[in-house]
Amino acid sequence: MNLYIGSDHAGFELKEKTKKYLTEKGYAVHDCGCYSAERADYPDYAHQVAAKVAEGEKAFGILICGSGNGVNITANKHKGVRAALCWNREVAALAKQHNNANIISLPARFINESEAIQCIDAFLQASFEGGRHLDRVQKIETGC
Repeated sequence: MNLYIGSDHAGFELKEKTKKYLTEKGYAVHDCGCYSAERADYPDYAHQVAAKVAEGEKAFGILICGSGNGVNITANKHKGVRAALCWNREVAALAKQHNNANIISLPARFINESEAIQCIDAFLQASFEGGRHLDRVQKIETGC
């Protein structure tokens, strides 16, 4: 599994902490930026992560900005991407189980490192349930 991670300046510190955690757990983590706490525009990094996830079969993304909304909106502009804004482990697990999300978006200004790691772990450990959810997910791309 390949994990692509990206953030803006507001999410930089949390990105670095979660990247370290995931690397220590043995995940292949690809950092798409930003690379410092200096002002950065979230679309630049959200587009990079979303593009990588859209082209990879076993690829998932982690995006972090102040509210999580900016990176989430940006990522969802990409065909084949289902980004979900998550703030606790239950929401993160359901994003994968019911929506087959392939990117988790986190709000750095509203959750701490422990909560972020719980969200990421729940997201990565969950599996898409299919069934009635498959029909709904297919409607995302087709519009009907």
